Amino acid sequence: MALALSHGSGKTICSADAPSNEVLVGTLDGIVRIERTNGGWSKTGHVLQGKHIHAILLEPESGVWFAGVSFGGIYASEDGGRAWKPRSEGLTQNDIYSLSAAKVNGKTRLFAGTEPAHLFVSDDLGLSWSEKPGLRKMDMSGWSFPGPPHIAHLKHINFEPANPHTIFASIEQGGLYVSRDDGETWKQIPGMYIDIHRCVINPVKPERMYVTGGEGLWVSTDAGKGWRNIFGHGSEAGGYPDQLVYKPSDPDTMLVSAGQKSPGDWRNEGTALTRISLSRDGGFTWEVCRGGLPDRMQPSIEAMTLEEAGRTVQVFAATTAGTVLWSEDGGATWSTIIEGLAPISKGPHYRPLVRKSAAAHGNATA
Repeated sequence: MALALSHGSGKTICSADAPSNEVLVGTLDGIVRIERTNGGWSKTGHVLQGKHIHAILLEPESGVWFAGVSFGGIYASEDGGRAWKPRSEGLTQNDIYSLSAAKVNGKTRLFAGTEPAHLFVSDDLGLSWSEKPGLRKMDMSGWSFPGPPHIAHLKHINFEPANPHTIFASIEQGGLYVSRDDGETWKQIPGMYIDIHRCVINPVKPERMYVTGGEGLWVSTDAGKGWRNIFGHGSEAGGYPDQLVYKPSDPDTMLVSAGQKSPGDWRNEGTALTRISLSRDGGFTWEVCRGGLPDRMQPSIEAMTLEEAGRTVQVFAATTAGTVLWSEDGGATWSTIIEGLAPISKGPHYRPLVRKSAAAHGNATA
């Protein structure tokens, strides 16, 4: 089985019988396939060149792959990600930020989130799409985004464990919203800062919910009624967390990636000061992962996927510098397995970091 490594993928936590040896990586310049052989990991394919890929998703029952493109709609592949065709009929917004899927009444339903923040669904594997307009009926007066064009987007779509009729929509920036009727009506979940990156729910203890965002990591132990800010700006783990994954057999074992400061500071300082941290107690305490990783990395980690296969727990992390980091022991030790890709990035996150990196390289070689 191949894994997806992209910023807006709705499937970042996987279980398998054997470790996967293929990964599809969503970059600023299309989808890159990397494969593991006896000689290590290498780049073996490159498709959809010139398109900024925000999200990649595999629908496992049909085997169809989907790609959400920045200002390019949605593409699908029926041959394992080698050939792609547009599947955007019915979309009224083409800046795709997030993709997800769930079984609803026994049938696969696809979900797509966009900028501006709209929610679209498809019940025919993307051949046609329709909007769930209820999300746009919320009070959107506080929905915005710091960077141009200052428009909020639907960054992440998730579901209540074992109940796909309950949907969580993470609006950056605008808050966390929940629908309990398949996306027809919505309400905001209060209690945390409105810059929401993603919502992750413990499948064993569904009353335990996590939100990453612009003011750190927030945890609820009562199904969203109350929230606690576990860490934020100035903490060792970082102040701007995004990617958050857990070990399927032990969801209390978690990994988070976080920049030390927010993107506004990246523009001024040219570095995200990124760390990956590990928790073994359900996210209440964290330790920085140091095995093989440079401390406070210059690029931002914009995608992370974890796969548990027996005793092997693989973690892949992709950066704005076009590198893929890999751990096969659950985050204890890491190595860089791929370099030189186009940036892996949400929107324009890569720009100040790539400029600074290029300037430093030029100075070093002058």
